[in-house]
Amino acid sequence: MSNQNPRGSKMMQYTNGPSLDEINGSVKVPKGKGFLRTLFAYSGPGALVAVGYMDPGNWSTSITGGQNFQYMLMSIILLSSLVAMLLQYMAAKLGIVTQTDLAQAIRARTSKSLGIVLWVLTELAIMATDIAEVIGAAIALYLLFHIPLVVAVFITVFDVLLLLLLTKIGFRKIEAIVVCLILVIIAVFAYQVALSDPNWGAVVKGLIPSAQAFSDTPVGGHSPLTGALGIIGATVMPHNLYLHSAVSQTRKVNHNDEEEVAQSVRFTAWDSNIQLTLAFFVNALLLIMGVAVFKNGAVGDPSFFGLFNALSDTSTLNNDVLISVAKTGILSTLFAVALLASGQNSTITGTLTGQVIMEGFINLRMPIWLRRLITRLIAVVPVLICVLMTSGKSMVEEHRALNDLMNNSQVFLAFALPFSMLPLLIMTGSANEMGQRFKNKLWIQILGWFSVIALTYLNLKGLPGQIEAFFGENPSAFELHMAHSISYVLIAGVLILLTWTIYELLKGDRRYKRMALDAE
Repeated sequence: MSNQNPRGSKMMQYTNGPSLDEINGSVKVPKGKGFLRTLFAYSGPGALVAVGYMDPGNWSTSITGGQNFQYMLMSIILLSSLVAMLLQYMAAKLGIVTQTDLAQAIRARTSKSLGIVLWVLTELAIMATDIAEVIGAAIALYLLFHIPLVVAVFITVFDVLLLLLLTKIGFRKIEAIVVCLILVIIAVFAYQVALSDPNWGAVVKGLIPSAQAFSDTPVGGHSPLTGALGIIGATVMPHNLYLHSAVSQTRKVNHNDEEEVAQSVRFTAWDSNIQLTLAFFVNALLLIMGVAVFKNGAVGDPSFFGLFNALSDTSTLNNDVLISVAKTGILSTLFAVALLASGQNSTITGTLTGQVIMEGFINLRMPIWLRRLITRLIAVVPVLICVLMTSGKSMVEEHRALNDLMNNSQVFLAFALPFSMLPLLIMTGSANEMGQRFKNKLWIQILGWFSVIALTYLNLKGLPGQIEAFFGENPSAFELHMAHSISYVLIAGVLILLTWTIYELLKGDRRYKRMALDAE
């Protein structure tokens, strides 16, 4: 049960109870049953996590990656997915074994001031992803029902009512809805790729990593490194680690039985890897679309509007089958349907994550509908400003401005990712936290450190380019200098904050070790 501060109001309460208290341990799992039946009982949390790997922010990076570099960046999607599987496994294991989510675990081992800083940073990352969801959902409503963009943006606020309804039907049903929406997205893109008849030999060859994928030599105005960083930045997101460490605790487990805990870790890992494999296929299908559905270089506008129009423009498509289907409007309509499904999926998971980090870092709880409403209203503001500022300009400028806003908002993810990955790796590698049986094996720890260092380096390496993007397509020399100066200051700030975080985590680990020895 939560220990709530009696001074808290009905809207805002202090809590230090279990993660996502309302659904923690609420799903019963069978004992002594077969593999498939047990796996089915554990399936669901992985789908909630996989949503973050196929949200609207991934779409343009994968499709334009295919347009610019053919199948070269398939290997980047594969590597990103494998790293995601490793990190999500550790996040789920942390939740199951320690019975705390990542935010609670970090806060318990760090000072109050650092906890607040990390909370603010993670909130900014969630709001950045919410901007992409607002843009994606609003554009889908505009494309499907011709609702004016300003009105469509306001309509996205009311998905809070959908969320309120979902909280009444039970967590297992929420998982089922999310899985259904994922299957809709996969079906749409698989259908479009099947019609395009891609070169599957080239697709398989593209899965083999090459040095070319990280080359910074421009190809048609873009470098493979820029495309790779875009895919990596849109794939591995910090909020998914917090979410998975919380929703992995929804299954009812007897923590006094080590074998039952081990079973929970094992089947949760199966669930996570299966769902993230589906996410890999979605992103791979998007990149294949960029190569096989459209003629090379035909998509001049990589925004959702541009992709929608390109799917109904016979001059941009690669073969006669696609052209004949495109004339009916099915290809573009299905694309908009998938976009709406993706946005709604991300709405559910983003709200749960917001609740996890607020309760974990600052022990503050609010009703889930209020949490959603506040986050969405904050995300709506920059989107509305962008729409209103470009309303008098050409349609192309309006579309480009929204696309730039979505891409530029992702800069916060580069800041927040190391502060979830490093604590996760440190804590799951510690016997003090996990016990000898469940701490990371040596090979997992080595791969984990390599992944964390590589992702942090690539994110920080790409930061100057992301800051430059705020100044438009043709920044002046002064603006370029300013962008680089800002990025170097931010990188220094990230490294200082990382040092502070690691120091406090290691100090907290030693404190826990002393407490364990005293207890003996």
